[in-house]
Amino acid sequence: MQRRFVVIVLLIAATGLVAPVSATYILTGSVLSPGQPLVAGAPQQLVANFTLLPAGTANFVRGHELQMQTSLTGAQWNIQVVVDGRDAAQQTASGSAAFISGELLSYPTNHDIALVVTVTGTVPATASGPVNLLLTEEIDNSGTVVPGSAIVISQPVLAATLPGATLPAASPAPTPVSVPAATASPAKSPGFEVLAAGGAAAAALIAIRSRRHG
Repeated sequence: MQRRFVVIVLLIAATGLVAPVSATYILTGSVLSPGQPLVAGAPQQLVANFTLLPAGTANFVRGHELQMQTSLTGAQWNIQVVVDGRDAAQQTASGSAAFISGELLSYPTNHDIALVVTVTGTVPATASGPVNLLLTEEIDNSGTVVPGSAIVISQPVLAATLPGATLPAASPAPTPVSVPAATASPAKSPGFEVLAAGGAAAAALIAIRSRRHG
């Protein structure tokens, strides 16, 4: 019986029916407009660039997704997928969170996959400490955050300025640090409509869902 069990395990491994290895993604750059520090109650934009590093046989696990969250109010998202240096698909969303399906990011490892994420909103008027502009996490097929996948970009905030005050000029944001991953992802609002898609991956299944602030 034990020998038969070992044979079954070896057959499963040989046919690839094993848990997929999580892909790795890194932040390669980010720019704030206006620049730092943030101003409470003022408009703010962040442009962040990510690169997916090959892992296993694909750049991203097909059954996983990327979850992106922001503390900016009235947030608007524009997410550009870049394949081999060319724009492959563009998606928009609104609300505090956006979700990118692994179907959109799962390419063979001989392709270079990157993301350009632009989030625009307003710094909370009551903010008095660092504000999380962007928190990115990988979610597995059970809805759990993949350990060690969290990347956060946060900035300190000033008190609200007087009317007519000049905001700081745009400047590069500092290198973000990873934070402990949460244990569960936020609820996703049904019925999100894809507003735009194009390029070589337009035919791929694309799912970006958003949740508005309550």
